[in-house]
Amino acid sequence: MTATQMTRGHRVRRAPRSAATAAVALLLTAALTAPVAHADPPGVTEDSSPPVHIDTGDPDLRMVQGAKLAPSKVLNIKSIVEADDGSERRQDTNDNVTFALQAEVLFGKDSAELSSDALSRIGTIAAEIKKQNATSLRVFGFTDNLGSAGHGLVLSKKRATAVQQELAKDLGSSVGFQIRGYGEQYPIADNGTEEGRKKNRRVEVSFPRAS
Repeated sequence: MTATQMTRGHRVRRAPRSAATAAVALLLTAALTAPVAHADPPGVTEDSSPPVHIDTGDPDLRMVQGAKLAPSKVLNIKSIVEADDGSERRQDTNDNVTFALQAEVLFGKDSAELSSDALSRIGTIAAEIKKQNATSLRVFGFTDNLGSAGHGLVLSKKRATAVQQELAKDLGSSVGFQIRGYGEQYPIADNGTEEGRKKNRRVEVSFPRAS
């Protein structure tokens, strides 16, 4: 049988088996190596434990005989508000508030020196931190996947430190900071496009919500 077969009077051209196999392997490799987006920064945890104990054996539950109550947990409600141009994003959950600022609105290209426009944006975040009475802050820096991984780690840490130092001017010594630079790790968008890389170049400030 040749690669060309007859079916219902039409000639159907089929790719050789080896080529088809190579194409499938290529698709599988692309799927396995595609970057996975992480919406939440590392180190930020949400408490899903129920606020009260539920007695699964309580007869007042009136369950069908033999039925069992699933483990109780609190659903984490997440609210995200983003500027039209994507330069700023605020995420609220049950336990945390996270502000993400794109690097372009804070720094020049490949720089860790804050721009004049950055100061007012950081000041707005400081005001919200005071409103929430937060005393423990996480300031994390991220880059895209262009350039070396080592350079991205150094640059993201310097940028996170620059934002932390500006926040400390407004918040005083009573606030503690965790400062991390993660480079190209934990992308929130596709690094295969400039639009995605722009979102990934960011500094995030997160802190616990007021109870």
